[in-house]
Amino acid sequence: MTTSSTNTGGLDGLAGAVRGTATKGPPPVHLWNPPYCGEIDMRIAADGTWFYQKTPIGRIALVKLFASVLWREDDRYFLVTPVEKCGIVVDDAPFVAVEMAVGSGEAGRTLDFRTNVDDVVACGPDNALRFEPEQGTEGLVPYLHVRRGLWAKVTRTLFYDLVELGEERSVDGTAMFGVASRGAFFPMAPAAALKELR
Repeated sequence: MTTSSTNTGGLDGLAGAVRGTATKGPPPVHLWNPPYCGEIDMRIAADGTWFYQKTPIGRIALVKLFASVLWREDDRYFLVTPVEKCGIVVDDAPFVAVEMAVGSGEAGRTLDFRTNVDDVVACGPDNALRFEPEQGTEGLVPYLHVRRGLWAKVTRTLFYDLVELGEERSVDGTAMFGVASRGAFFPMAPAAALKELR
C-alpha cells in the first residue's frame, strides 16, 4: 500500500497487498506491527459507503477485503498488512448493522446481527450494544461492537426493533430501559425516558 496510488490500478494495487495476507478466518491484524506509511485517500462515510479518491468503491468484494484488515488505534483508523499501515478516514463507525435475528439460548434471548460487509456478530458480553445521544435531537444512536474496537452503527429500523424488545431492569440501583442478549443487559436510557424513546 502506498500513498502515491492515483488511479484504479492503485486501488487494485491496494487490494493485491491485502490479498497477500489471506488466511483462514479474519487476518490476525492484532499481531502485526508494520511501519506507518502515511494516509491514503480512502473514506468510510456514515452510511457505510467506502470511497477511494472520492469515488464510491462499487465492488463489494473489495470493500470486504479492505474491511478485513481494518484496524483502530484510539480514534484513528488504518488498513494494515504485515508490512504496511496506512491511515484512512472514518466519518462515524466503519460498519453498519443491517439485519438482526432474534433467537433463544441457554442464557435467554439471543440477538445476532449482520453487517454491511457480511460479518455476523453474536451480541452478548463480548460484543456489546451501546447507545449514544444523537446530536441535534433527544434521540439515541445504537452501536454494536464487531471486533477489536471496531463498531457498527445500527440502522434506525433495527433500533426500533430493539426498543420493541426492551425491558426495564435495575442497574446500580437505577431503573434502566434496555435490551438483553446472551445474558448481558445493555441499557439505553433511564426508564423514566421510555416515552421519549417510543
